[in-house]
This record gives sequence, C-alpha cells and structure tokens, in this order.
Amino acid sequence: MPTLPAASKNARFFISYRSQDPDLSLAHNFYEALKAAGHEAFMAGESIRLGEKWPQRIDEELKLCDYFLLLLSERSATSEMVTEEVRQAKQLRDGSDKHKPVILPIRVNFSWSAPLNYDLRGYLQQVQQREWNSPADTSKILQEIFSLLADGDVKRLADGEMSSDFFPSSPPHSLTLSPPLPVAEPELPEGQVDLASAFYIERPPSESRCYEAILKPGSLIRIKAPRQMGKTSLMARILHQASQQDYLTVPLSFQLADGKVFADDLDKFLQWFCASVGRRLRLPNKLAGYWDDIFGSKDNCTAYFEEYLLPEINQPLALGLDEVDRIFQYPEIANDFFGLLRAWHEDAKNRDIWKKLRLVVVHSTEVYIPMNINQSPFNVGLPIELPEFNTQQVLDLARRHGLNWSFTQVGQLMAMVGGHPYLVRVALYHIARQDITLNLLLQTAPTEAGPYSDHLRRHLWNLEQRPELAAAIKKVVANTSPVRLNSIQCFKLLSMGLLQQQGNDVTPRCDLYRQYFRDRLRVS
Repeated sequence: MPTLPAASKNARFFISYRSQDPDLSLAHNFYEALKAAGHEAFMAGESIRLGEKWPQRIDEELKLCDYFLLLLSERSATSEMVTEEVRQAKQLRDGSDKHKPVILPIRVNFSWSAPLNYDLRGYLQQVQQREWNSPADTSKILQEIFSLLADGDVKRLADGEMSSDFFPSSPPHSLTLSPPLPVAEPELPEGQVDLASAFYIERPPSESRCYEAILKPGSLIRIKAPRQMGKTSLMARILHQASQQDYLTVPLSFQLADGKVFADDLDKFLQWFCASVGRRLRLPNKLAGYWDDIFGSKDNCTAYFEEYLLPEINQPLALGLDEVDRIFQYPEIANDFFGLLRAWHEDAKNRDIWKKLRLVVVHSTEVYIPMNINQSPFNVGLPIELPEFNTQQVLDLARRHGLNWSFTQVGQLMAMVGGHPYLVRVALYHIARQDITLNLLLQTAPTEAGPYSDHLRRHLWNLEQRPELAAAIKKVVANTSPVRLNSIQCFKLLSMGLLQQQGNDVTPRCDLYRQYFRDRLRVS
C-alpha cells in the first residue's frame, strides 16, 4: 500500500461492487485504505447492519457521497443493481452545483474490449476509467486518488481529467450501430451480441412491418413495450436494415442525456437535440448561425434541420429516438418537442426535404401527459407493441440454447416468468451453462438465492424510492383478481414491466413478481 497522506478533507466514498471475488476482496482493500486515510467509506456488505432497510440506506449514502468508486468486473458489468447505482450517481451529479458524486470507474480484470451493457456504455461515456489487473495496481490507483483529493479540484476530477501517469485513459466510445447489449445478456460470455445473433427471436409481423415502413419517405414508426422487452434491440435492427439501403442512421437515447439538458428550458433541450444529431452525422456544430432569439425554439430547431442538417446529406436519414419516456417528466418540453416531430412528419407529405427524414420513436408506456390530438406523434405512423414470447418461441429459444426441452418444461418456466424475453433468457442462460436445474430455478426464483435476485432487488430499490408505487404494487400482489389503480401509477408500473393490463385493471406481470413482492413488501 502507498504511504497515505494526511486527509486534507474528510471525503465520503460509495464503493459499488458485486459481492463476489475479485470485486469483493478489492472493495475491502479500498474500503480499509480509505478509512485509514481518514475518509468515510460505504460498502454495503460492511456498512449495512442486520435488519436495516438496505434500499433507504443506499439512497442516503449515494446522496451524501463525494466520490462513487465503481468496480467494474465481468460480473458487475452485468449487474442490474450496479447499473442502477451508476444511473442514480450520474443523475445526482448532473443535478449538483458541486459536481458530486464524482464517478471513478475501475475495470477489474476486465479489458477495454469487453462489452458493457447499453446503459453503462452511455452513463460512462467520456468518463475516464482505470484498469486493475493485479494487487500492485491497487496502490497505484489509491495513490492517484489521494493525489487528486489533495489537489481539491473536484470540478477537474468530475470532468474526467484524472492523471494518466499510471494507466491509460479509456478508449473513445464509438457511435456504432451494434445492437445494445441487455443487462445480463445470455450471450455475454461469448462476447457482444451481433445483429445476426442466433438468440434473437423475431415476433412476427413486427420486424417485417418495420423493415418495410422505414423505407417509406417521411415514415414514423412507434415502438411501445415495457422495460427489457426488446424495444431497443428492434430499433437497432430497423436502423441496420435502413443502413443496408444506404441510409444514414442515428440512434439517440434520451435516457443517457444529462439532467441539465431537461432542467433548463425548451431552448436548451432543442439545442442539445440538434447538436447531438449533427455530431452523430459528423457535421460541424453551427447552432450559432441558425439560432436566432427573434424566433422561437421550435422555429430555430426546424430551420437547423431544414436548412443545414438535411441539405448536407445526400441520403435519407433514419433517426431512432429511444427512451422518449424520459421527456414525459417535463410536460412543457414534451408538448413542444412531440408536436415538432408530428409537424415534421406531416411536412413530409408535401415537401421533399422532409421526406428524407424517417423517425423511429421508442417508449415504454402510454403517453400520460395531455396532448392536442392533432399535435401528437403518438396517433400517427406505424404502431408496434411488442408482445411477450409465446410458448413456441420460448421452446425455439430453449433449443437454440442447446436444451432438448418439451412443451412441459416450457410450461413450467412460463408459469413462473411468463413470456417475458429478459426473464426467459436469464433462465435459459443459467440452465444451459448448468449453473442450475430447471427445478431448482423454479424453487429459488422469487428469493435472494435465485438467479433473479439482482433483477428483483433493483425493482425493490426503485419502488422503495417511490412510496406511492410501492403501495400500489402491494395492493396488486395482495389480490388474486385484477385491481384498478390510479392512472399515473398504473402507467409507471406498466413501464417498469411489473404489471400487465386486463381491460382497465392490472395484475402482476408474472408469478415471480407476485411471490417476491408479497414477501418483501410484507403483504399479509
């Protein structure tokens, strides 16, 4: 260990890790070294007492910490809890005048070429990372952290300007069209999923209808489904199909945008939108020449596309807008932005310049903000609502995993998790690897000992942060018949993928959720 400098300031560290080696041992090393140097450190396994409510404690520590020390190993990079901690740390930093917490990612025996899931790739974009490959690296990383703490320049550290004396900066993030890698993606051990993946299950006629629609001038495709149902993977394939026809393609996820983009006003948001699309088209930023305060923000945005971006390209542009639900939280921005998309779509019927633009809009819920029916893009274009896998599709996927299953075994799995693509794939991955048998998976699925523990804990953490949603889901799992909920609560829980609709009422999406939340939310 390095000689520890006297702590110039008592800093708080949140250590994010998976409770398995090498993460666990390294987390302990950092925890002890930071405390020995006079700093405060939080490590869930060390700091949370028996019986203490862990979701509330994690929330509290994230809000208080100055530095978020992220240990990224092959296992933690597929953890939903780790990804959620990173998302919330980034959200806190974006909303903080003090640029805290500073995110410090360390790759633990995890090479630069190893894939991160879709969300982590975005959250850590432009954040410098370090590599840890042996105990000798522990001292070097600690020495660098202590040196930066002594400098006291949190803004410089927050912006990723860490010293490069010990490790190289993280490689630049390429803006590729490779499909997103879902958290805990079953193909992860063999590397990143490609577009030709043998594990991608089509849900006819969704794909063929989308591939046909994207080739039509001025087209608008709307994809709706809860989280982890395959929306973004479908969007990636639509954009790939367009690129095969020599279209330019731009994927843009609103989930990965900094909070300040939405917090200011419509003008700031539309400037970010224009600059983001232009950057991905590799065109110079010319906002200053097209943004005139005399005109409104929507006028300026339209002019930027109509007079600059679209005329500069010689091919059609397929623009994929993912996670647009993020904008629903900002009704004033949402009404104007979605009205703008609708206006562009309508203009494409009569004006050649707008025929070049093809839109793919991806969202998780119905639109729960009031919108003028004539200004909404959510009632025009091609609507695609992704369903769960059916029995035949689950059987097909099982066989692609090398499992010689019958409909009986498929039925047993679906009785627990339904046809939810993510939950099905996690089960098949672990069974195919012989990590667990089907019978043992069914016994442990709704417990902390099962393969879904990380997934379920993330949902519980999110619910504990929103007491009204926790109360709503508690009401649903306590009843054996469908339940009527407040519309906003219903939309949000449907978006999270925890519920399914039956008319105007809802039930748990699957027995896994019913059993887990009945136990964890103490339903009598």
